[in-house]
Amino acid sequence: MQPRRPNKTGRVCLHCLRLVGIFVCLLMLTGQALPQATASPSPADKKTVEEFEARVARYLSERRKEGGNAPKQSNSPEKLDQAEQSVTVKSQVSHAGARQGAIFDRGVAEYFRKQIATTLSGPDGSKIRASLQSAEPVQGKLRVDEVYPEKMPLQSTPPTLLLRLPVLPKELEYRIVGNNLVLLDIVPKLVVDYLPDAIPQTRN
Repeated sequence: MQPRRPNKTGRVCLHCLRLVGIFVCLLMLTGQALPQATASPSPADKKTVEEFEARVARYLSERRKEGGNAPKQSNSPEKLDQAEQSVTVKSQVSHAGARQGAIFDRGVAEYFRKQIATTLSGPDGSKIRASLQSAEPVQGKLRVDEVYPEKMPLQSTPPTLLLRLPVLPKELEYRIVGNNLVLLDIVPKLVVDYLPDAIPQTRN
């Protein structure tokens, strides 16, 4: 009785296993870590993110109602600047009376700090801190519902860190000022809210 030859599917699977083995060996030789699976969020974390997203949506709904959307592009810098200032003033009115913690309340703040601390203590933590330290230092006093200081640099949030935070609507973005995480409304340049001490200090 002649030995049974593997069929085409079997040969393809065997080839794939060999390629996977080669890939793993290359990662080990180059010292790179294998990608880690992201743990599924707990029901409590899901609820916290939903509450955060609901507050953000509520803010944007009120802002759009009072301040409108982003002004259309214009060949006149003066007209564009006037339109942006109009959006800023009206947006401030819609957000009047807001205080720090309106969006980053205690539960949301704890969730964000946990996500950030976990990321910074992970394999990409040193790269993220190096990226933050290499950027122009950003220090200054923040106030909710006020325009982001014109002379204060806008320090972006490292992409690896953004992956661990809730996705924002296109009108908003995260920014880092010192150790604080800022929720910024892009067009009116308003500080919607900020999270103090979001970036944990390194231990000497």
